[in-house]
Amino acid sequence: MTQLKNDLILRVLKGEKTERVPVWMMRQAGRYLPEYRVLREKYGFFERCQTPELATEITIQPIDRIGVDAAILFSDILVVPQAMGLEVQLIESKGPFLPAPIQSAADLQRITVPDVHDRLHYVFDAIKLIKKELHGRVPLIGFAGSPWTLLCYMVQGKGSKTFDEAKAFCYQQPETAHRLLQMITDTSIAYLQGQIAAGADLLQVFDSWGGLLSESDFETFSLRYMRQIVAALGDKVPVILFAKGAWFALDKMKATGAAGLGIDWCVSAQKARSFAGDDIVLQGNFDPAKLLAPIPVIQAEVKAMLRAFGGHHHIANLGHGILPNVPVDHARAFVDTVKECSINHD
Repeated sequence: MTQLKNDLILRVLKGEKTERVPVWMMRQAGRYLPEYRVLREKYGFFERCQTPELATEITIQPIDRIGVDAAILFSDILVVPQAMGLEVQLIESKGPFLPAPIQSAADLQRITVPDVHDRLHYVFDAIKLIKKELHGRVPLIGFAGSPWTLLCYMVQGKGSKTFDEAKAFCYQQPETAHRLLQMITDTSIAYLQGQIAAGADLLQVFDSWGGLLSESDFETFSLRYMRQIVAALGDKVPVILFAKGAWFALDKMKATGAAGLGIDWCVSAQKARSFAGDDIVLQGNFDPAKLLAPIPVIQAEVKAMLRAFGGHHHIANLGHGILPNVPVDHARAFVDTVKECSINHD
């Protein structure tokens, strides 16, 4: 096992005091990088995900280019519905499309809780190769979508701002919805266990659409299932839960035993702390669109973010994925400013 040269993020997640705040960016391996766009011209999206050598190259690009403190596996949350038996297409600049979504209890016959080592072995192969090629430079983050977020796509059949059809499905057919959520949860636990076995150092669960639910519905349709994931995996590696827009449930997400909680830019550090308490790591929460500001503005705003979090129990990140039109030097300015200006408080 290669010794990690930079284990900042892991030490922070263990509650240790570190010399500076660690930094990475969601979607850091992706479209804002010119070297990624070169590969995108040559290979289809799922071809990039399913070819370990390509996934490795893409995962490592931002480590070389902008100097982040962690790599995140290049993959997609929708490989899970795909492995369960649904067709998933990813149309460039339009997003995901599932031509035969789940609409009734009968449709559950078309999907299965798969053998992840059969259907998702390419992810595990990629993780092994990434770990080898990283040579311990930084930790590797594995990930999956939350069961609720995956249900949204599996029922709606495409992206949406409201996922009203997915919500209607849960309200009109709650028993079927919970059966589907449990199937996704069982698949996700096995999948994430496979990622840990292959070498992932920590995990993040992306609940991209958790903020579309009321507080009680968030408990019913999302948190109940994320709780199972953390319970199954949290004693093996640190788990970060990122439920965009669901800051109202930070205290309940903390109670799952997660090591860290991601927050978006719509909640202040102070307010997030008032919900989550001082004894858990918060990750975030820079507005990705601010990376389009002039570099001196980015530097000033990053410093303000770091001051707001107080340099303690914090992983610097964006409040959502980096936008494809962000200049690389702006992304690097974000990372460099965190590295140069991290504050440390007892």
